[in-house]
Amino acid sequence: MSDHHEPGASSRPTAYDFSGRRAVVTGGAHGIGAAITLVLRAAGAQVLVVDLDAGPHDVQVDLADRSALGAAIPDVLERLGGVDVLVNCAGVFLGSPVVGLDLAAYDRTLAVNLHAPVMLMRSLCEPMSAQGYGRVVNVTSIHARLSEPTSLAYDVSKGGLESATRTAALELADHGVLVNAVAPGFVATRMSVVDGEDELLGATFTDVYVDRGRLPLRRAARTEEIAHAVAFLASEQNSYITGQTVTVDGGLSARF
Repeated sequence: MSDHHEPGASSRPTAYDFSGRRAVVTGGAHGIGAAITLVLRAAGAQVLVVDLDAGPHDVQVDLADRSALGAAIPDVLERLGGVDVLVNCAGVFLGSPVVGLDLAAYDRTLAVNLHAPVMLMRSLCEPMSAQGYGRVVNVTSIHARLSEPTSLAYDVSKGGLESATRTAALELADHGVLVNAVAPGFVATRMSVVDGEDELLGATFTDVYVDRGRLPLRRAARTEEIAHAVAFLASEQNSYITGQTVTVDGGLSARF
C-alpha cells in the first residue's frame, strides 16, 4: 500500500499567512492530517480537527457515519464562526481482492474516503461561496491513477475524490472558492503498516524502491512535505490554481 507514522511536521513559521483564517481538517489527529494542522496553526490559522480520534477541543466523529457527520457540521461552523479552508485528509485502507470482495470494507472505505469529503464540500462550500472566498484541498493518492492488488476500494475512493475535486472546482470558481487535490505516494504514516508490518521497512521497498531507484528520490516522504503542498493550495498565495491534482510522490509516477 503506497500511501499516507506519526507527524514529523515542524511547527516553524511558514511563508503562508493564515491570520484570521478558519480551517477544518479531517483526519487531523494523526499522520498527514496532524502535520497539516501544525503547519496551518503555525501560519496563524484557527484549525478545528474533525476525526474519530479528535482531542477534547476538536470534533470527534466517525466520518463513515453520515448522520453523525451531518449533525456535527453545524457545531463546526458555530465553533469557528464560519469557514475559509477545508482540508479533507482522513482516509482508511481496508484491502480485499475483487473476487470475494469484502463489501463491508468496501462500503466503509468509500464512506470515509469519498462520501464524507463530498458531504463536507456540500455543506461547507456554501458559506465559503456566500463570503466570496474559500479554499478546499482533498488529499487523495497516486492510487487515484495507479493500482495494486487488493486495493480496489481504496483506488475507487481516491479516483472518485479527484473527479469530485474537478467538478467542484468548476462549479465554485465564480464564487471565489478554489478546489484542488494533493496526491501523495509513499509517506511514513501509520497507514504504512499493513497486516502488522511496516512496508517502508520491508525488503521489497528497500530493494526495489530505494536501492534500485524505482522511487527516484529513494525514500518515503515526510508528513510535513505533504503538509506544505497542501498549505500552499489552501492559502491566499494560491490565487490561480483550481481543479488540479498536485502529485507529491518523489517522482514515483513519472517513470515506466
